[in-house]
Amino acid sequence: MNWEFSMPVKIYFGTDKVKELPQIIDSMGLKNGVLVCSKTLKNNGTAEKIIKDCCGRITAVFSDIRPNPTTDNVNSCVAVLRENNAEFAVALGGGSPMDCCKAACAIARGQDEIESYHTGGKKIWAGETIPMIAVATTSGTGSEITNISVLTDMKKGVKTPMNDPLMYPKAAIVDPRLTLSVPPRVTASTGLDVLAHALESFWSILHQPICESCSLHAARLVFVYLYKAYTEPDNLEAREKMAEASIVAGVAFSNPRTTGSHACSFPLTNLYGVPHGEACALTLDYFTRYNAEAENGRLHRFARDCGFEDAYKMADAITELKKKTGMALTLSDIGVKTDEEIEKLTELSMHPLLEKNPIPLGYDDIKQMYHSIK
Repeated sequence: MNWEFSMPVKIYFGTDKVKELPQIIDSMGLKNGVLVCSKTLKNNGTAEKIIKDCCGRITAVFSDIRPNPTTDNVNSCVAVLRENNAEFAVALGGGSPMDCCKAACAIARGQDEIESYHTGGKKIWAGETIPMIAVATTSGTGSEITNISVLTDMKKGVKTPMNDPLMYPKAAIVDPRLTLSVPPRVTASTGLDVLAHALESFWSILHQPICESCSLHAARLVFVYLYKAYTEPDNLEAREKMAEASIVAGVAFSNPRTTGSHACSFPLTNLYGVPHGEACALTLDYFTRYNAEAENGRLHRFARDCGFEDAYKMADAITELKKKTGMALTLSDIGVKTDEEIEKLTELSMHPLLEKNPIPLGYDDIKQMYHSIK
């Protein structure tokens, strides 16, 4: 087996670690930054507290970001970074602010808009970038430690990830206390995204030993602590363990990437507004069963290490976890009503991520999958 591993992000993990943000900024020799966050965090006072604690190190805020960021959001963020001659940016929130900020920081010192890089094929060069510090407020996407930014180009009707080694954040703060206010439904959705990262990176054809170990550790934590975090939102131990699972699963898929569930999540989100993690979870149990016998049944060993009899029992546990947390179980649950809609979903699910699945996934396979969960 030949493999590579790279993870250049310095991680600061622990309760109240966000208090160290000013010192982290100083350690990087930076002075003038922009805070990138959601409107919710701007309006509820969280952003204001971060700015106040940073004592002048942050001079502007950008919060015009959709839950699934668009290229227009990124271009607007880039404009703010350029107008303020920002030396750095702090991304506060979940995957959407981080994905927007990552892409914006990657081209902030250049002249182009993000479309040139997102779907236009242009390569990022170091002279265009400014450093980003990620501060996670959800336990799900792992975006704080990856070089991946998933963006929607509304004009082209395309949602797809972009990535580059220059897009890694310089530092990530993971403070479980920041996740205590996350609503139960978001806790469930983002937590299932963690599980998708863990499982898909494990069965990806690009799997490798370091990431496999992280996949297993993250999945174990999710199966034990997600429902507890969902039902006991103030349980700091459960929040801490889910934050740990998120960051470890981020490491897990940073190199192998994801496969079928993530490929299918893009049109589910674009067309039906399903939150990303819930969209991944909709097909995750199906793909767990589909991939159970791949590569001499290595997923069965993974399942046993997670405490299940085999991969099929693990898939049943995923289904049950979705039921208990109120996630969608069928296409009809999200508003898909016709065979024509399934045809459209199938067409839009034909994404390069499918090529990383251990068992080939063609058009007919995805169509059959969708019909099986309608």
